[in-house]
Amino acid sequence: MRKPVYIHAGAHRTGTSSFQLCLSENRPVLHRQGLDVVYPGRDGVPGGNLRLSLPRPRHGEKRVPEFAAGLRRVLQAQLSDRARGLILSEENIPGPMRHFYDGRFFPAAGKRFRSLGAALGAPPTRMIYVVRSYADLYLSAYRKRAEDNPVPDFTDLVPHFLAMDRGWPDLLAEMRDELRPSQLIVLAYEHRGDSRSLLRHLVPDLENVALSEPGTAMNLSATDAALIALQARYRTGQTLSRPAWQAVLKQYAPDTAQRGFAAFNTQDRAALHARYQQDLARLAEMPGISLMLPARPV
Repeated sequence: MRKPVYIHAGAHRTGTSSFQLCLSENRPVLHRQGLDVVYPGRDGVPGGNLRLSLPRPRHGEKRVPEFAAGLRRVLQAQLSDRARGLILSEENIPGPMRHFYDGRFFPAAGKRFRSLGAALGAPPTRMIYVVRSYADLYLSAYRKRAEDNPVPDFTDLVPHFLAMDRGWPDLLAEMRDELRPSQLIVLAYEHRGDSRSLLRHLVPDLENVALSEPGTAMNLSATDAALIALQARYRTGQTLSRPAWQAVLKQYAPDTAQRGFAAFNTQDRAALHARYQQDLARLAEMPGISLMLPARPV
């Protein structure tokens, strides 16, 4: 796959579905620019059919070539023309969020990066990754999982979040070293901008190309009332289909009152925020990583 490859690798809970909707809506424009577009479309984004099978923590290092071969077949099947460039958006490349509950920050990321790198056969042209404050990331991840799974009480998980084994600098160092992108761009979620801006950060040649911004918000957060109702059902052993639990989200969407479903106390939030700020400072100093921050006012 010796061609321009642009990878948007997440992170989770940073507007990935909205970005993929932007790719969907701009697909004809991107096609005219010589770019194929692939993404999973988990939240119903049109045209999303990418399914990447990547190693999990239980898979040994010997399985990496096997996963790489499978990834290579999947990616080649997505290409309309092998001479065209490729934009790939997939937030699960580093791994799922459920390991946060055990205090592990994407534990299989290294094997997953090695598998993808072997499948590509050459370093990506450019990668972009959006990081988010740990407190907001863990809280948002918990609420998202609570939509379709029974979850422990949030207070029981807080010690794991506070003692997380590593963070963004460690993950991004692995991404840099294993995938060796020509450019690795890191954006803080609070400075992400709209999806068109993110796409232009990923593919700078689109700077002067007219792009559409999606008018529909994707993956809106569930209300406390909806999550409390869903957890009450899950804890009785019920299993709900996707349409069923989404109907509950819609039913309770007007009830936006805060009901204490999940929250960090002031001290814990401050500790996580301090760690995030320290890690942003580390990222800014790391070779091979470009942390993009807004320009300071003159």
